[in-house]
Amino acid sequence: MTAEEFRKMALSLPETSEAAHMGHPDFRVGGKIFATLSPPGQRWAMVKLTPEQQEPFVQSEPEVFTPFNGAWGRDGATKVHLRAAKKSTLRTALVFAWRNRAPKRLVLKFDVE
Repeated sequence: MTAEEFRKMALSLPETSEAAHMGHPDFRVGGKIFATLSPPGQRWAMVKLTPEQQEPFVQSEPEVFTPFNGAWGRDGATKVHLRAAKKSTLRTALVFAWRNRAPKRLVLKFDVE
């Protein structure tokens, strides 16, 4: 997985926009960040999961998903090591993160489609 593939996957989710946060790209829905890309050359991304969602990703693919250090990671911020990530698993994590931040009306519409 490359940063560009991650970007395309994130932007494919309904009403997602790209902005910048702390000097690197972020992806938002309803004005809320659900994912970010690392600064250039670092090859990681972040998906904002719940702690309950984070655990199975970290357990099943620890080479791909790791919690960030400290409270941020305990709250579900999950680092994705892009080189090791499979598209299907990363798509699932992105959808969880997007659903966590999207307005309810948009989630309902997404579920119907």
